[in-house]
Amino acid sequence: MAVSERTTGTPQPIGFTQSTLGRVGMVLRWIALFIAVVLFLLPFYLILRNALSTEADITAPNWTLFPSHLQWSNIKELFDDTQVPMARALYNSAVVGVLGTAGQLLLASMAGYGLARIPYRHADKIFYAIVATLMIPGAVTFIPSFIVVSSLGWVSSLRGLIIPTLFSGFAAFLFRQYFLGFPRELEEAARVDGAGYFGVFWRIVVPNSLPFFAALAAITFIGNWNSFLWPLVIGQDSSSWTIQVAMSTFITAQTINIHELFMAVAVSILPLVLIFAFLQRYLIQGVTQSGIKD
Repeated sequence: MAVSERTTGTPQPIGFTQSTLGRVGMVLRWIALFIAVVLFLLPFYLILRNALSTEADITAPNWTLFPSHLQWSNIKELFDDTQVPMARALYNSAVVGVLGTAGQLLLASMAGYGLARIPYRHADKIFYAIVATLMIPGAVTFIPSFIVVSSLGWVSSLRGLIIPTLFSGFAAFLFRQYFLGFPRELEEAARVDGAGYFGVFWRIVVPNSLPFFAALAAITFIGNWNSFLWPLVIGQDSSSWTIQVAMSTFITAQTINIHELFMAVAVSILPLVLIFAFLQRYLIQGVTQSGIKD
């Protein structure tokens, strides 16, 4: 009887219990998450704070959390600046971003589907050639691309900004890898109904691949919107400036227009924030679905 009493007893833990350790771990995770959020939002706070400040508030030796007076007039001043056509630059960036993204997705998706599904003799060789282009630095092809665009008379035009960037070997590679894992049963059912490769692609594959298209669209649009060097070289006239080129004009060798520069930055990141907010759930899903398959 005494033996059973000794063995049935449960030893009490010394110090923290398991539930206490779990709560401490949760608190530490929340603290780490809070610090990460603060560090992530800090640049946005600085942009908005300085965008609504005067030059004196931005350059003051004593830092304040908020400016003494919010200068909402900086928005009007930005768009009324006769030397920097900000409205035109936003329009150009929107056109370049939308048309460049749509054209790149169209060409890359068709190329990727052809490499993944259409059997022909040299498919692997063409695929390896496309992958090889990814190893060529952009600086190597920059000057030849400019010579071609210049010979066609596309300098200072939207055609020169959009058309040379339409094909992406990386996007074609991702589409090819994604389509290799696309269910063949859906395509075979469409072929039984008499659809060819093109009909299967548009009626079956594309509608069932919209999350992947949305993920690549978000990444491509952000890249086109933030592009600077190519628009700087091609957009030699102010009417063809993009938003990134227009912002660079606020910094010259003589002066720096700080408050307009910060306001321009705030205006330029707004479309990207909205796009990321609406399409963020597709980004991880799309990248995951593009895993390499044999």
